[in-house]
Amino acid sequence: MVSPTSAVPDGKRPTLADVAARAGVSTALVSIVMRGAKGAGAATRERVLEAAREIGYRPDTRARLLRSHRSRLLGVQFGLQHAFHADLVESLYAAAEPAGYQIALSAVAPSRGEQHAVDSLLADRCEALILLGPQMPAARLAELAGQLPVVSVARRLRPSAGPVDVVRTADDEGARQAVDHLAALGHRDIAHIDGGRAPGAADRRRGYLTAMARHGLADRVRVLPGGLSEDDGARAARALLATRARPTAVLAFNDRCATGALDIFLRSGVQVPAEISVVGFDDSRLARLAHIDLTTVAQNIPCLAESAVARAIARLEDGPAPEGEIVIAPHLVIRTTTTTAP
Repeated sequence: MVSPTSAVPDGKRPTLADVAARAGVSTALVSIVMRGAKGAGAATRERVLEAAREIGYRPDTRARLLRSHRSRLLGVQFGLQHAFHADLVESLYAAAEPAGYQIALSAVAPSRGEQHAVDSLLADRCEALILLGPQMPAARLAELAGQLPVVSVARRLRPSAGPVDVVRTADDEGARQAVDHLAALGHRDIAHIDGGRAPGAADRRRGYLTAMARHGLADRVRVLPGGLSEDDGARAARALLATRARPTAVLAFNDRCATGALDIFLRSGVQVPAEISVVGFDDSRLARLAHIDLTTVAQNIPCLAESAVARAIARLEDGPAPEGEIVIAPHLVIRTTTTTAP
């Protein structure tokens, strides 16, 4: 048997011609087999596929799609530092591939802004964009939506943002569920570490304020500046510990923010949950780690991903796409960082 290295020149990617030479058939016949088209007998088909396996040939599906003027690529912009985005990306793959689409990823990081991330996806000839928690101006999102379908995930947009599809969680309802849980445990001094200008922060803040008022705790409202990261949560926790009247419970903007607060409480000798209960938001992988075991508001990640992919594909294939935003209900996950008020 001829070895794969002798069938293909060193460093070269195997081609259809290499498979044809190995199988002793024409290049045209190899093309028929690789496309799954009719015209090759069962024995010939098996011989060609075996030859392809032996020399490591893989069809270049991207090139074939480009020749047909379709890339079938959904471009996904995500935050490299967000555990919640990593969970979303996994579910986006699961939703896109059965529909015949592939995912192209482009990360946003401290050294790589959203414009750079989007430009990379456009250069890859993505047919639609799925943007996770975009923070670019609404006018820029509307401009992009004038070029190709754009789905914003986890960010509410005003109708004036134009033809941008929105798939998001009912963030205000999630915050209300968290406050309801804490109030049911007897907590009255419940603080909220805010998310600043992050997507979803205004809705979560509003949900917290509404729930506090409903429980007769409007005079106990305490909102601290926070943000997306562990550092933001840690800074807010230090501010809480510096006050004379500490809260007995804290609702953080997200799981990372909650984790930062947990770290400061524990380093300061404050017992969680005996002295302070802590609730996060997202139910990311971080919250599910055994040594964190964070009570949190879970976003329905599979449903968010499936809805985003379905909306993008509907726009591409002129299918029936529902008007308006898609809003998905969250649910509270109770773990070991909350207990009855001291």
